[in-house]
Amino acid sequence: MQFLYRISCYFALSLLLAACAPSATQKPDSKAGAGAGSAQAPGADGRAGEGSRGGAKESNTGASSLKGLQEGKPPITPASSPLKDVFFDYDRYDLSADARTVLRANADWLKSNPNARVEIEGHCDDRGTNEYNLALGAKRAQSAREYLATLGVAPARLSTISYGEEIPVCKEEGEGCWKQNRRARFVLLQDRPTS
Repeated sequence: MQFLYRISCYFALSLLLAACAPSATQKPDSKAGAGAGSAQAPGADGRAGEGSRGGAKESNTGASSLKGLQEGKPPITPASSPLKDVFFDYDRYDLSADARTVLRANADWLKSNPNARVEIEGHCDDRGTNEYNLALGAKRAQSAREYLATLGVAPARLSTISYGEEIPVCKEEGEGCWKQNRRARFVLLQDRPTS
């Protein structure tokens, strides 16, 4: 009798654990093909919209793309910003000569402003799956971060986040628009209050 009781307890426990386990099914790709994307609001696929974070431990952002979007502002870097965006070729995260030139200027500004901390946002165009673009955006942000570090900017001052395709600058279909979205954006972080 104890044997049957134990078996039934193990069976009930396994059913309970199976019911609580996360689903292994993947979200279906809502795009018909690699080039056919639909404009979608950030987080419309069930994610919170925070992207994938890496680098420094915290991020108290000042003018991040997500915060600007929530406030109804366009996700662009103002012309007056001392830190400029760098752009990438399709499906690439390596730095072009133009990107390295921009990053050298950004590094010079960061070295002359040693208290400034920056979050580097990785962005993509809307071709490919959400998951692929989040990973590609993370690689773009990380390659910019690593290059800034080689130029003498302390890595602890640089954090990264990927928004993938979620926060486009331009929503039209075509290379002229897509190339504006393949970028690493630099956002100055607000200082944390001292306690």
